[in-house]
Amino acid sequence: MICELCFHHCDLSEGQTGLCRARACRDGEIVPLNYGKLTSLALDPIEKKPLRRFHPGSLILSVGSFGCNLRCLFCQNHEISMAGEGTLATAELSPEVLADKAMELRRHGNIGVAYTYNEPLVGYEYVRDCAALVRERGMVNVLVTNGTIEEAPWRELLSLIDAANIDLKGFTPEWYRKLGGDLETVKRSISLAAERCHVEVTTLLVPGENDNEDEIRSLARWLASVDRNIPLHLSRFFPRYRMTDKPPTPVERVYRLADVAREYLSFVYTGNC
Repeated sequence: MICELCFHHCDLSEGQTGLCRARACRDGEIVPLNYGKLTSLALDPIEKKPLRRFHPGSLILSVGSFGCNLRCLFCQNHEISMAGEGTLATAELSPEVLADKAMELRRHGNIGVAYTYNEPLVGYEYVRDCAALVRERGMVNVLVTNGTIEEAPWRELLSLIDAANIDLKGFTPEWYRKLGGDLETVKRSISLAAERCHVEVTTLLVPGENDNEDEIRSLARWLASVDRNIPLHLSRFFPRYRMTDKPPTPVERVYRLADVAREYLSFVYTGNC
């Protein structure tokens, strides 16, 4: 049975689990193992997603599960993104309960639900079902994602999404291959999302990998061809997980690359500096 959610197209026999650790073949069907199983739940500032130009100053109920369809060696949430079913504690929340929780928190300034922390798209069905109920309640849906999804399910989900922050992890196919991803897939996801909802983009600057001026210039030029008003967040790398051999990105390097990106984009922000 082939999982058609992302470009990996995992071919799974009965009982097998996909690369993402969150989808499996059960009774001849591809099912999400992480449906309604949450590892993280918090009321966060919207700026933490990061979203700087979508309801600034507001709070949003942020939820995460487990699993991811990339293999970034520097993942800051690897405890949950690289986990599988039964390997860590989870709390079960149905879409109805989550949507009601979001409504209860409205009095504290909550504007909706953000699907984040691990890669939410590997739990596609849960995000879709929750987003529909959150939308019915007049609240917003925010997606924080690596954008690694096939076109048809992405188009379907976007009808329920109000804002997305999409990781653009670099601008070379070689770097994406090291991470187990595909650059063109993510570019397509950004372009489609920009037609349908508010979009911001984040790039983590890893020393010696994706932090040269030519690459960031190409990235910014392409993003401006989609819409020069898409905010770009350039974030500073810190050693973690399986990439502890590199130093943190020099602060002055982040600022220099932000200036390069500003040659093409209206809004460029620097993070963790």
